[in-house]
Amino acid sequence: MVKILVSACLLGEKVRYDGGDSRKVGLLETWQAEGRVIPLCPEVAGGLPVPRSPAEIQADDRIINIEHEDVTDAFERGAQKALELCKHHQIEIAILKEGSPSCGSSLINNGNFDRTKIPGQGITTRLLKANHIRVFSENELDQVAPLINPSD
Repeated sequence: MVKILVSACLLGEKVRYDGGDSRKVGLLETWQAEGRVIPLCPEVAGGLPVPRSPAEIQADDRIINIEHEDVTDAFERGAQKALELCKHHQIEIAILKEGSPSCGSSLINNGNFDRTKIPGQGITTRLLKANHIRVFSENELDQVAPLINPSD
């Protein structure tokens, strides 16, 4: 059976920086019911609390929170844990939360804490892609569906 790494917030887990979730209903619920989904919040896995201060990737690739604290190490630990899960479960596909400094697959915040999105990838996405894991956002489930074979 094909397993998929999924951002825990997309499954309704209250792990976002603000203590909320980004629940996405539909295919994710179906795949979860089939036992295909391995949930993870890289930021929590890296040791950050819920709630936590918003953080953004800066021009020098450091991740700084709104209080000017460098939280790069926690983000990198979480990305490494995501990669370990993928290796353990032989996962080749991840569905991660767009816009996140961990999980963004095509957009991230600009680093100025003004909610402006720019092209870019989060730390976890970068590491997974560097290890040949295909990363999609929650907006690309239609591209993932053909890759999931219910008869496997």
